[in-house]
Amino acid sequence: MEKKFKVGIIGATGMVGQRFSILLENHPWFDVKVVAASSRSAGKTLEEAVGKRWAMKKPMPESMKGLIVKDAEKDINEIAAEVDFVFCAVDMKKDEIKKLEEAYAKAECPVVSNNSANRFTEDVPMIIPEHNPEHIEVIEAQKKRLGTKRGFIAVKSNCSLQSYVPALHPLKKFGVEKVLACTYQAISGAGKTFETWPEMNDNVIPFIGGEEEKSEKEPLKIWGRVENGKIVTADTPSITTQCLRVAVSDGHTAAVFVSFKEKPSKEEILKLWKEFSGVPQELKLPSAPKQFLNYFEEDNRPQAKLDRDLENGMAISVGRLREDTQYDYKFVCLSHNTVRGAAGGAVLMAELLAAKGYFDR
Repeated sequence: MEKKFKVGIIGATGMVGQRFSILLENHPWFDVKVVAASSRSAGKTLEEAVGKRWAMKKPMPESMKGLIVKDAEKDINEIAAEVDFVFCAVDMKKDEIKKLEEAYAKAECPVVSNNSANRFTEDVPMIIPEHNPEHIEVIEAQKKRLGTKRGFIAVKSNCSLQSYVPALHPLKKFGVEKVLACTYQAISGAGKTFETWPEMNDNVIPFIGGEEEKSEKEPLKIWGRVENGKIVTADTPSITTQCLRVAVSDGHTAAVFVSFKEKPSKEEILKLWKEFSGVPQELKLPSAPKQFLNYFEEDNRPQAKLDRDLENGMAISVGRLREDTQYDYKFVCLSHNTVRGAAGGAVLMAELLAAKGYFDR
């Protein structure tokens, strides 16, 4: 793609906003022109606004340090005039986020959101680009509802289910009936580091607010279909989850149990995982992993510390596939929660939308 799109990051000072800035530095298609955050940060440079809260291992991109932070709520029209679309990763109440994202869309500024507020709006696509790229077709119906020409909202799914849904997706041909998934989630998913959350050292917390509901419901929207300008969620499989916070900096692990209508062989499952690829791989999108699903033969893999950065954090690691006494099979999955699970997944979705012409003027 020869054209470069001008991009804004809304919520640029937070953990996911920081990850966006790292991923978008030197991006071949996207050029960050605007950063925005709360009124507390507005008027400062991004470097001043973030201060000691910079949580990434890489330093803040030089090209963004001096950008003056705009007010995410008050400067909507000004931001919309300066960019082709925005990434949204704000820390606000759900109803406030919904209102904010719609305001950007109505200002004719497309929104690619990391937030959960619009995930169950019927005409807002929630996309894992390798799985349900066809859901972007619902955007035309959304534009009619909003009364916009080019403004719309597209969202990415919750970070926890990105660790196990990708491994289940190629197996749907066998009729996935029942799924049990226990997720062991990194502290960066809460926007924290060990320095800012010392009580997580040597600890496991068996509750993450709202997470289990998202993990059980969102896959059914992803596996749904577009019908009459809405996304109709799938009826199956039946999914139950438990989500725990664990003392890991980055990387969500999932222990998955699955039953099928027609039980495949272990060899069939491994072959499907190895051969699976989607539209991002076909289109050779800049952030797409070459090998999306990576199976480890070793009993002690995948491990967060060793495997979360596979393919720049955009690949899914799988291991320990074996038969189970209660379900047909069980296995373990891992994804990088702030890359594939958050900012990276949103960047890949934006690349898909750009390739399909949704940001064109």
